[in-house]
Amino acid sequence: MSNLIVSLSPHIHGNDSIKRNMYGVVIALLPALLVSFYYFGVGAAVVCITSVVSCVFFEWAINRYLLRNRNLSVLDGSAVITGLLLGFNLPSNIPVWIVVIGSLVAIGIGKMTFGGLGCNPFNPALVGRCFLLVSFPAQMTSWPVTGQQWHYMDAVTEATPLSIMKEAAKTGDATVLEKLPDSLSMILGNNGATFGGGSIGEVCALALLAGLAYMLWRNIITWHIPISILLTIFAFSGILHIVDSSYADPMTVLFSGGVMLGAIFMATDYVTSPMTHKGQIIYGVSIAVLTIVIRNWGAYPEGMSFAILVMNAFTPLINMYVRPKRFGENRK
Repeated sequence: MSNLIVSLSPHIHGNDSIKRNMYGVVIALLPALLVSFYYFGVGAAVVCITSVVSCVFFEWAINRYLLRNRNLSVLDGSAVITGLLLGFNLPSNIPVWIVVIGSLVAIGIGKMTFGGLGCNPFNPALVGRCFLLVSFPAQMTSWPVTGQQWHYMDAVTEATPLSIMKEAAKTGDATVLEKLPDSLSMILGNNGATFGGGSIGEVCALALLAGLAYMLWRNIITWHIPISILLTIFAFSGILHIVDSSYADPMTVLFSGGVMLGAIFMATDYVTSPMTHKGQIIYGVSIAVLTIVIRNWGAYPEGMSFAILVMNAFTPLINMYVRPKRFGENRK
């Protein structure tokens, strides 16, 4: 008779792994990447390729020569995601050398300074993006119009819908909002030559929603963070629009700027978001409120990046006070 051996938990081994989930996110980003190539052409390709290659190189170099770590992490896909998301948050006409600087800050300061994957308190891509926004504001706020596939540095630039929304809210003139494209055009990213296309990865909301559907289907993320962000932004902006028509309607707010990109791919980062579902909802609602506040009353027309970074800082606090119930614990 064989002996019954009882070992320490966990007793069940799943198929999930860091590498599998990371490359699952990369697959989810592909629709938005392909659409950005279609709308921005060579500029989007140059920026995204430079960003990915630079992030992978800097992670390899820091691991190999500074940390003396031979167990390199560049193959787990996290550096590729950082590179793609950083590229997605940049204009398609930004110089290559600025992209390289942003990659170094994202990987070197945002990630490897804290010990690498799993230790960084802030989303590395957003660290790089916000550093570039503060350091190179002119280059980071020059938005090429879509449809210039073969133009890179000499692309024609225009103001984005966010600038129009900011002007209307600031002046209280609701007629300014009449200049905005219709909701369908914003969902598809087809704003024509009237408006700047914004950052590379935020141009088409439909492609980003396809990525969300894929990640939910593959159980890479749960619905709690993205849906709580989107619903809160819709509700908050809807209230503002009802009270004062100079604020844009909720559908326009939802499909403009980096709302979709931030809610789906950056706020859901495993390391920098809360562990429990309740905590994730608190986190998502807070990001949405901060985004609307910054957009309407802050200095910048876009607030998603700053809102996510602020809530990244609060994630440890949320994890401390919103904990899962221990097995066998009786809470009253």
